[in-house]
Amino acid sequence: MIRPEIAAMLGRWREALAGGAAIALGAWLWWDNYGLIALFGGVLVAIGAVLALSGIRQARFRTTTGAPGLVEVDEGRITYMGPVMGGSVDLDALSSVTFRRTATGEAFWRLAQSDGPTLVIPEGAANAESLLDALAPLPGFDTGAMIQAVRSRASSTTKVWQRNAPRALTRTGPGSR
Repeated sequence: MIRPEIAAMLGRWREALAGGAAIALGAWLWWDNYGLIALFGGVLVAIGAVLALSGIRQARFRTTTGAPGLVEVDEGRITYMGPVMGGSVDLDALSSVTFRRTATGEAFWRLAQSDGPTLVIPEGAANAESLLDALAPLPGFDTGAMIQAVRSRASSTTKVWQRNAPRALTRTGPGSR
């Protein structure tokens, strides 16, 4: 029987552990064999490395706190379904992403749209770790800043990302013709 806190830790690091196991198996196959099996071992090492790095990033982002609601990411749309409120936001419509931790330790993601309502998602909502992969393709998005905001336990508000204003196509002001 595994103690619950160890099971929770293993669950948090599951992708990184699977990547480490793939690296170990691939290295053994690569080192101990020749030909096609050695090539397969090399490929397995590469796949394991990608899985381990992604797993480490995900594990650092995951939280152990439970909060009501569910986060779903589907084709560029983030949806939060909570017991009282919820909503959805398209990635193309996002104007800023903010992380807020209160003095009592509660934390929320605030996804603001340029022309619509703001979506507030509790940090511990089910599948909230999918936000990391969903927001990563945004232009200029820093996943390190997002992970650091989650890992910090201080009461603060951190703007993780903001869309740059589109550049004007014409010049205005002094010196323009």
